[in-house]
Amino acid sequence: MKHYLPAGSTGSPPYALEVTPETAGWTYSALRVLELDGSHTFDTGSYETLVLPLSGSCRVACDGETFELQGRRGVFSRVTDFAYVPRDASVTVTGRGRFALPAARCENRLRARYGPAEDVPVELRGAGQASRQVNNFCTPAAFEADKLIACEVITPGGNWSSFPPHKHDEDRPGESVLEEIYYFEVAAAGRSAGVGWSGETGSAGVGRSGETRPAAMAYQRVYGTADRPIDVLEEVRTGDTVLIPHGWHGPSMAVPGYDLYYLNVMAGPSPERAWLICDDPAHAWVRGTWEGQETDPRLPLSSTTERET
Repeated sequence: MKHYLPAGSTGSPPYALEVTPETAGWTYSALRVLELDGSHTFDTGSYETLVLPLSGSCRVACDGETFELQGRRGVFSRVTDFAYVPRDASVTVTGRGRFALPAARCENRLRARYGPAEDVPVELRGAGQASRQVNNFCTPAAFEADKLIACEVITPGGNWSSFPPHKHDEDRPGESVLEEIYYFEVAAAGRSAGVGWSGETGSAGVGRSGETRPAAMAYQRVYGTADRPIDVLEEVRTGDTVLIPHGWHGPSMAVPGYDLYYLNVMAGPSPERAWLICDDPAHAWVRGTWEGQETDPRLPLSSTTERET
């Protein structure tokens, strides 16, 4: 399995990114990023799916229902509305922009629904330099789904998130098995508009395959246990993806001057749809240091109101 997928390395038009259980080497979690200027129809098959605007707005038609998604200029500018579409459905998306399609293979067919931005719980997690914003738009307590769990995390420049490192790869009390996808976007701090597929270009340098890479960057760490090794430390930029089949993951590091966004997509075999994690015992003590620390005053970076440029 390739755990790091640079932007443009997978998918074909109109999909800029396409991760399926077959390409990831697992069973449940999937993600596509749809680049759209017009209309596109797809079948969900055995997957429940969300239509989540990354930038732009659209209309979603499914099962005789039509949902108008206001969307947003970019992932740092607003908490967005979204649509849920069930398995075994034909879906037509009409609009202009980039849209994430998080998905999970599931058994039960639920009804198509609209998710208003105003109903998305926004959580400020951690403290000090571990402060981050979590948009819990499709977590178990916030929105009904059969298998799919998804949320957005925004980390101000210079802060660390997904920390302490944690895992969810064993079926035991306090921990559930979840396959996870991290999709990243990075932008110069405070720039809420106009962050497109290539992010902030600047003097980007050259990537591994010779392509020009956006200048805005962050870092992602994943490491394994003694019996299930995995070793990932990647410089990530807008459009990059990291797959986490197992192991400790974190920190996600936003370098000074650049805000970090990532979309988490999770699903697993448990009949209970729950995000149950275990901290790495070597670093769990860090949580105790947050007591008495203030949340980063830059947070929240976004709300349901579109940020001014």
